[in-house]
Amino acid sequence: MEALLKVNDIEKYYGYKGNVTKAIDGISFSVNEGEFVGIMGASGSGKTTTLNCISTIDRVTSGSIEIKGQDITKLKHKSLTKFRRDSLGFIFQDFNLLDTLTGFENIALALTIHRAKPKVIDEKVNAMAKRLNIVDIIEKYPYQMSGGEKQRIASARAMITNPSIVLADEPTGALDSKSSKDLLKCFEDLNSELQATILMVTHDVLAASYCHRILFIKDGKLFNEINRGKKTQREFYKDIIDVLTLLGGDTLDVI
Repeated sequence: MEALLKVNDIEKYYGYKGNVTKAIDGISFSVNEGEFVGIMGASGSGKTTTLNCISTIDRVTSGSIEIKGQDITKLKHKSLTKFRRDSLGFIFQDFNLLDTLTGFENIALALTIHRAKPKVIDEKVNAMAKRLNIVDIIEKYPYQMSGGEKQRIASARAMITNPSIVLADEPTGALDSKSSKDLLKCFEDLNSELQATILMVTHDVLAASYCHRILFIKDGKLFNEINRGKKTQREFYKDIIDVLTLLGGDTLDVI
């Protein structure tokens, strides 16, 4: 498989002079096209900062991040905006839906920005709605939806433009257990059927067990990495627990 994402020895510092915090300390890894990869670590470990740097929300202090061979750390404002629009899909814990738009309109917004024709928008949104089992709710407004329904709308919005990679930040964090499982099954289906590349930060062991591979970050460094391979989800779940135990007492924030 070809590496779609390459993170090369990145570091990230916050603060000035005598009050400097090193949030990321020389992290390197890659994600292949079509992979579903999770990032785990205790609060303050650097996992969200790493995702923010990959998503271009934040900038690295040193090192490089390549997506499809392009070093995104060198892109200027206009090029960065275009790259983010064309190549990245985002799924957030708090959904980030526009309350004044219906589910359909929230999903269609990304296509509208790409100046897709109305017929194309209708076809793509309806096809994605069927795939994510949200046909019955796409005409509702966010306030009329459950948390799980909002997150599936947000997932459809992230996937609708067929981005190079989808970045998910604690996507099950605000959901109950049933909604979480429904959403993760959708991720699994999108990954297997559409070959969607997904990188997900999560503290939830169950969510992580749906991934192909897990990267564990501790104190800003890559601590460990495990692959699911041919293991069952239950077996992989146990492997994740074992690594979290090795991480030490601070994993109480993760489990």
